[in-house]
Amino acid sequence: MTVETIELVPGYRISRVLRGGWQLAGGHGAIETERAIADMSAFVDQGVTTFDCADIYTGVEEMIGLFRERMLAERGSEALKSFKVHTKFVPDWDALPHVDRAYVRDVIDRSLRRLRMERLDLVQFHWWNYDVPSSVETALILKDLQDEGKIHQIGGTNFDTSHTRAMLDAGVPLVSMQAQYSVLDQRPENGLVALCQERGMKLLCYGTVAGGFLSERWLGVPEPQEPYANRSLVKYKLIIDDFGGWPLFQELLATLKEIGRKHQVSLTAVATRWVLDRPVVAGAIIGARYAEHLADNLDVFRFALDDEDMVAIERILARKTGPEGDTYTLERDRDGRHGRIMHYNLSKA
Repeated sequence: MTVETIELVPGYRISRVLRGGWQLAGGHGAIETERAIADMSAFVDQGVTTFDCADIYTGVEEMIGLFRERMLAERGSEALKSFKVHTKFVPDWDALPHVDRAYVRDVIDRSLRRLRMERLDLVQFHWWNYDVPSSVETALILKDLQDEGKIHQIGGTNFDTSHTRAMLDAGVPLVSMQAQYSVLDQRPENGLVALCQERGMKLLCYGTVAGGFLSERWLGVPEPQEPYANRSLVKYKLIIDDFGGWPLFQELLATLKEIGRKHQVSLTAVATRWVLDRPVVAGAIIGARYAEHLADNLDVFRFALDDEDMVAIERILARKTGPEGDTYTLERDRDGRHGRIMHYNLSKA
């Protein structure tokens, strides 16, 4: 088994499964910091050489920075050449009216210190509130910092199609957009995918396994009731409700299970492979605190979906009721079901 890789742009290559960092930030149970850092080696050794984190994931940039430092000491600088760290620049909702050049520089410098890097590999920009009209100007400040050598590549996170286009038209050199994309949630296909095809951008996808809902654990069980065990389940149960509810979700799981049985992989691997095979998708971000499920995650590279598999999946998707709209539009409505569970002010000094 070989982990697939892809170039986001010429000369910048990543693994097509990225190790996600959100689950290390709290909200998913206590974190054993030393174990988490030690387990990062297992991902790299198996070919998962790209990690995803964010300035707002409390403590995660620091953990990855410690891992980079240890890897440099133990393996030398050559080992770091293929290792990529994707972070984010996410100003708080309340800070948006006050974001200026000094603010952006301070946050980027903080990420450089935390990650113990001289240049950030990829900074993914997010802007909570489109009613504050300076997102393009802020993205252009990131371009200036790129020109200074503080940033290698610039991407976006959770921008819809029109605002992504506006940044591209203004000269922001976006190489990727991070978006929620799964067999349950195809909102990127409502415009963003076509824009990526037009402009040569790639998608980096999270939510591909719906916080663990797309697994055998949830097949054939009664619909869960609140309170849920962690924030991921809260978030993705709403997606299941929009998709068509628990009965249709169970039919989807059963279909994915049958496809997985044919290929001798898990239904989770089937769901992930489906996303990786979509147009313009560069990679799937798989959240993990530790390496205990790494082997299962890498099963996605052991098989290919055939036409029969795709027809079976599409038969279920033809009956879905949502979620509807452009990328992340539901989550931006602070009064809506999806927006009410969001935390909009997460930055830490």
